[in-house]
Amino acid sequence: MSATSQPSGVVLLNPHANGGKALALRRPIEAWLARNSPGVSLLVPDGIDQALATLAILAARSRVVLVGGDGTLNRMLPAILRCGHRIGLVPAGKRNDTARAIGIDTLQWPEALAYALHAPTGPVDLGQLDTETETRHFISGLSAGFDAHIARGVTDAPLWLRGAPRYLWAGAQAWPGLHLRELRVWINGQLEHDGNTLMVSVHNTASSHGGVPAAPGARINDHRLDTLVVGSVGRLGVLPLMWRVARGRHVRPPRVSLHGTRKMLVDATEPMSVVIDGEALAPVARFSVHVLTRGLHLAGAHMLGEQLADSHIVNPAVVSTIIEGDGPSTLPPAAT
Repeated sequence: MSATSQPSGVVLLNPHANGGKALALRRPIEAWLARNSPGVSLLVPDGIDQALATLAILAARSRVVLVGGDGTLNRMLPAILRCGHRIGLVPAGKRNDTARAIGIDTLQWPEALAYALHAPTGPVDLGQLDTETETRHFISGLSAGFDAHIARGVTDAPLWLRGAPRYLWAGAQAWPGLHLRELRVWINGQLEHDGNTLMVSVHNTASSHGGVPAAPGARINDHRLDTLVVGSVGRLGVLPLMWRVARGRHVRPPRVSLHGTRKMLVDATEPMSVVIDGEALAPVARFSVHVLTRGLHLAGAHMLGEQLADSHIVNPAVVSTIIEGDGPSTLPPAAT
């Protein structure tokens, strides 16, 4: 790789991602950067506050590569949005639904790292959650009610479980505490649901919970969110419903509805659990969500166009020449 093709930026590794297993990438990534991108620093912060402070002092619009999952990206969003940083991803978390949405979840880490450093960035949407006490953003999705308990269970599930088995395990753990709530849900200004509710979830990516196709039609750059509302489902009906969700075959009336969403308001009779990108928040009884179009610039999103094809996967051959340094690359010579 020539000196003129060296990207600038930093790589930030979350040592706690995937139950701490991501830390094993520290030495290999250091060696890879020394060999291929000596101008790029690897940062391994002790905690969230240190990571946010580090991103805050970088030059605006810096290229920042995050090694972790959806939760890592979520916790860094305040500094990223404030500084306008351009983001690359190396999927190394329990949930990698954002990486899956742009087709890089199957790349090995050296390929993903090269792609994250060199690929042009493109705009993707975010969700914004507003409660009475805080405003938070999310990249993949929001879970409320029973789905929030599943999301927390996915975090605690054995590391060897992946995708649908991990989701079903989490659902089985949450099932004994199942509790319906009275909810009113307004979507795009219209009252769409009023009554007993199992769960509400909002999706910016087609998959959630680490690969479960909860909103098969969701696209990360279509300027809307997809809201899934599940009404009154009895205890015996929950596990069969989860099985259909795991297979992407759950969007059937009358108890399940899916809505294209630009803004949403949820009003419950009692506080309920809320989780965004796998990160648990304090229970709330009332919250609103709206789409923040083109809110984040993400490496690889330039390939999405206006619609992301279901078959879109980044071919490892596209980045192999960067890793090996043995020929011209289809990627640009420098990060922007």
